[in-house]
Amino acid sequence: MARRSLSLILSLALLPVLAGCSQGTNAPDGPPPVSEAALKAVVKEPGVDREKLARAVDALFAPEMGETRAVIVMKNGRIVAERYAEGYHENTRFVSWSMAKSVTGVMIGMLVSDGRLRLDQSAPVPAWQRPGDPRGEITVRQLLQMRSGLRHAEAIDPVYEADEVRMLFLDGRDDMARYAEDQPLEAEPGRKFEYSTATSVILADLAARVLSPAADPESRRHAVADYLRTRLFEPAGMKSMLPEFDASGTLVGGSLIHGTARDWGKFGEFLRNKGSVKGAQIIPRQWIEFMVTPSPREAQYGAQIWLNRTPTNGDASLFPDRGPKDLFACIGHLGQYVMVSPSRGLTVVRLGKTQDDNLPPVVDGLADIVSLYR
Repeated sequence: MARRSLSLILSLALLPVLAGCSQGTNAPDGPPPVSEAALKAVVKEPGVDREKLARAVDALFAPEMGETRAVIVMKNGRIVAERYAEGYHENTRFVSWSMAKSVTGVMIGMLVSDGRLRLDQSAPVPAWQRPGDPRGEITVRQLLQMRSGLRHAEAIDPVYEADEVRMLFLDGRDDMARYAEDQPLEAEPGRKFEYSTATSVILADLAARVLSPAADPESRRHAVADYLRTRLFEPAGMKSMLPEFDASGTLVGGSLIHGTARDWGKFGEFLRNKGSVKGAQIIPRQWIEFMVTPSPREAQYGAQIWLNRTPTNGDASLFPDRGPKDLFACIGHLGQYVMVSPSRGLTVVRLGKTQDDNLPPVVDGLADIVSLYR
């Protein structure tokens, strides 16, 4: 009787163990295999675990990311991952949206280096130079750092009342610079950060004013296009770049430059190397250092470029809690990103169409890629 009781007790004691063994046998061994398409997008030796990088890139093409159209990862100047959604390829030109601001920032730096603009003197907008106009105190530096003090409302509801929408598509579309420059001050110049697409159009107008021998639209358009092509796009190997101009010949410098994903990657590399291309210094390295230095009024913004810093106000646009402090990014509407980390030798491009309220998973996915490289 005692022996039977002992056997029963032992059997009952072993039940949890046996159940655990049974569950372990049926449990999956790990994540599903990487798809052939995901693995094919990554070179054999990407500098990190190939399968992990393939999974991270693949995750950006998941439905919850909206519509990812292109992803490129570059390590030390070499493409280690490149993938496109169906219908897109290496020769597709993608719209920049606000990534154009960073191109405009580089163009202004070249003009400052040439001695044709001055960083800390009054921005040469004729309407602001009239006696008694307080806008005459606005400097080029303040425009670059989005602290001009000009009245502006970006990305508000209803959308047709947002200043960038009015400027780009409604009453300001034929002469965007005039629309932007006609705005009154709402704050003392230099005192307030206000992200503004109109500000970048003002900078583009300044470029046309100093570059063009005449004020007609065609002259302005040719002068700026030729300057960008000969001074930046061709030297940096960005041959697909196609800037847009309004009817007055002003570069739409806050939102409309088109280029392939590879050329956007080259722009990131240009910034990562502080304006140097194959040993040739295209722009003084100090200018790129200025662009990635936090603005006095917003720690996560430099000069026409976003920084991976804890924001002074509002939400973080990048991931300061996860990524390197030196990471910066050109960021455009609907999820356009060129992310650069000099310390990790890294440039990551993501292009697509994702609504703003769905962007956090995209940013997290990009952070996952960056975190693979140490």
